[in-house]
Amino acid sequence: MSGARDLAALLARFPKTRPSLPPKLAAIYTQYYLANRGGETPASSLSQRLEGWLHRQVAADVKGAMDPGATLELGAGTLNQMAYEPSGGAYDIIEPFQALFADSRWLGGVRDAFADIRDVPVGRTYQRITSIASLEHICDLPFVLARAARLLAPGGTLRAAIPSEGGLLWKLGWMATTGLEFRVRHGFDYGLLMAHEHVNDAREIEILVRALFEEVEVKSFGLGRQLSLYRFLAARKPRLDVAADWEARFIGAQPAAGALRRGQGGSTAA
Repeated sequence: MSGARDLAALLARFPKTRPSLPPKLAAIYTQYYLANRGGETPASSLSQRLEGWLHRQVAADVKGAMDPGATLELGAGTLNQMAYEPSGGAYDIIEPFQALFADSRWLGGVRDAFADIRDVPVGRTYQRITSIASLEHICDLPFVLARAARLLAPGGTLRAAIPSEGGLLWKLGWMATTGLEFRVRHGFDYGLLMAHEHVNDAREIEILVRALFEEVEVKSFGLGRQLSLYRFLAARKPRLDVAADWEARFIGAQPAAGALRRGQGGSTAA
């Protein structure tokens, strides 16, 4: 019963409201965002090297595959996951920030790009639905996960890699690297930006995924959940009745397009 109560209490928090940024921080947000995603600072460059673990875990199921099946990536950002994916198979993305991928060298490998998961055509299904450092940003996460579960083909898998937001090592990591660099360069508390970006922590994400799927595999990049930088979840056998219930409950929630944003991250830019 305590698990059911925990889930009910968690669902009651959605849709979440993203904290606003102070005006002076908001003024440099887009410029910093793009520089961070481009690995243009020492901390963000280190972050992107560490993030390789996220990308490899998500792509491990199709390594060397000639036909990986259709894939939908949630929050595709700069399309950097495609460097780890085989070239065969249809590859669709959801990414509202078109400027992130407009000039990507991987764009030719994308079949369809959507700004919102609601835009995926009725009847289309995917063998794989993937996400790399995006679920922590989504204000209406139960709806997005439920819709993703219903888009999976029979036998399909949700493969998501996330920062260990809420864990001790993750916080210490970003405070000592990206957070310190950000304060020196811009004079702002990086914690304000992290609160704006990461509206969901790793524990909340895992609770929702476990409630929605019968089989969930979890790996940590570190020593357990608290002393890790990242977490990877592979989920199979969606509970379609739960998915339908969540979709109906949150259909009018904040659109996923407003929340599917690649954040600035920390020691490992998310």
